[in-house]
Amino acid sequence: MSSTRNTWLVTGCSTGLGRALVQVLIERGKQVIATARRPETLDDLVRGADNARVLKLDVTDENEVRTVVAQAEQAFGGIDVLVNNAGYGYISAIEEADEEDYRALFETNVFGLIAMTRAALPGMRQRGHGHVVNVSSVGGVMGNPGSGFYAATKFAVVGFTEALSKEAAHLGIKATVVEPGAFRTDWAGRSLKTPRHPIPAYEETVHARIKGLSQFSGKQSGDPVRAAKAIFAAVESPEPPLHLVLGSDGLRLVRQQLRSLSDELEKWKEQTVSADFQ
Repeated sequence: MSSTRNTWLVTGCSTGLGRALVQVLIERGKQVIATARRPETLDDLVRGADNARVLKLDVTDENEVRTVVAQAEQAFGGIDVLVNNAGYGYISAIEEADEEDYRALFETNVFGLIAMTRAALPGMRQRGHGHVVNVSSVGGVMGNPGSGFYAATKFAVVGFTEALSKEAAHLGIKATVVEPGAFRTDWAGRSLKTPRHPIPAYEETVHARIKGLSQFSGKQSGDPVRAAKAIFAAVESPEPPLHLVLGSDGLRLVRQQLRSLSDELEKWKEQTVSADFQ
């Protein structure tokens, strides 16, 4: 994509990666629509920036989704880049989770992302160009103790983005799924949800991981501002990636997962091919 003053709409901008990305976009002179459930949290971020606008958005509210996209279309002539960043973490054993909590997780991490994408696609299709950037996670490539529900949402985002890239490329619409490792955001801090009714049987796996994440919060190797710059560079590239892994730990974990999968496929190859008609 060229370096012209094209318009980006970013969800979940109050903290972390979304906030860092808005900061980078403002500095690079892009038109930015920064959104958050509490828009007042963005006042200091956009103050004095004539190329930024703040809109209230809860991605789980269909009316707000449609309104924000319509306002963007009217005010800026369309959305060139949609960044679906809104989301949060939830660590719980599958057995001990509350249905209300994991359904809410899917509403934000998956269905909110889908709603935003579907609302933005008609304009992109009509103009013949656009780029949808969906923030998943290394947790969208592998599951870990306690991340059954979180990983399920992030795996869904990966599959959704891959499908979108193949069905809309001929329309001039690109898609990228971002898969960050551990970054110094609020994900493992105040934004992380944990089980309300812990089961002692999961102390050594799930609860140990929750404690580890809490102690690790604020010490992660990933820098949100550098991640934002990497996303910007990928979108600006004439050939942007479908998958963008962020962080050295993310790269290590994804490579490890791919090797493990490849080894397992080879180990069970005889049984795999035996399932064909003979």
